Amino acid sequence: MSRNRTSRRRKLGTFALLVGLLGLIALVLVAVLVFVLLRPSPTPPGSPTSLPPSKTTQRPSTQPADCSDVFALVIPGTWESKANDDPYNPTANPRSLMLKVSSKLRDEFPTSTADVYTLPYKARFRNPTNLADRQATYDDSRAQGKRRAVEKLTAVHAHCPLTKYVVMGFSQGAVIAGDIASDIGNGRGPLPAQDEDLVIGVGLIADGRRQSGQQNDVGPSPAGVGAEVSLGGFGSLVPGTTMTGSRSGGFGTLRDRTYSICAKGDLICDAPTVTNPLKAIGDLANAVNNPVHAMYATPKYWTYQGKTATQWMLDWSADLIRGTR
Repeated sequence: MSRNRTSRRRKLGTFALLVGLLGLIALVLVAVLVFVLLRPSPTPPGSPTSLPPSKTTQRPSTQPADCSDVFALVIPGTWESKANDDPYNPTANPRSLMLKVSSKLRDEFPTSTADVYTLPYKARFRNPTNLADRQATYDDSRAQGKRRAVEKLTAVHAHCPLTKYVVMGFSQGAVIAGDIASDIGNGRGPLPAQDEDLVIGVGLIADGRRQSGQQNDVGPSPAGVGAEVSLGGFGSLVPGTTMTGSRSGGFGTLRDRTYSICAKGDLICDAPTVTNPLKAIGDLANAVNNPVHAMYATPKYWTYQGKTATQWMLDWSADLIRGTR
């Protein structure tokens, strides 16, 4: 009889232990369920609230005494600069088109008013159809130019938070200047979005990513598009010569402050319809020596109100700088 009682007690004890464990498990499951239901749902990747909060800082009222009123960034075209050129006394190409603008600005304004800086970079364009051409590729040259320009603008703004900017470029330099303007106007840097108003003007001569009507088109302006837009559908078909198409977002908030000059028949900014991309890129490499592209300092292919392209760009930029006094 005692054995049966002992066995029964053991069974009851085991049962009680099992019930206790099941109860504990149930409590744990309930706690997990409550935690899952009550915790905030994760933000979907890419949604606006998943981005870090933007830093909006109040603009200071003063800046260091060595800062100029305006920083004029001038970016030469293909074969008109070199990586180690002097940005304040460029000698890489004495016939550089943009020198006709920058040198006269330096003569007119003291450095306290305008810091005229000519960007030194490779400024090359390897012709992919010429196997003997061993110079730097367009991709390498453009990447170096943009990187150096961004670094300079970032450094100037960090030291001189009240300085205003005029950005100008010709040919490959116009592509770089336009890309930077597009980034600033669309909140992609290098200036903080709240400081985009410091850019008082962007001037482009023979912009390879030009789209008619997407900026202020100066004077006689063809309806065509830049070579990079025309060839954009072929992308990186030719290694080292990436055709990047149109600019994402255009010039954004800088659209009304961006001015573009293009002569009809200039293959860089007024490209024809493309049927053979390899031939077209070869033509693009040779277009730098095309008379139309090379003569913006003369009235032969482009003039407006009696001014050549360089004269117009000089007067326009000088008026902007005077307006900051």
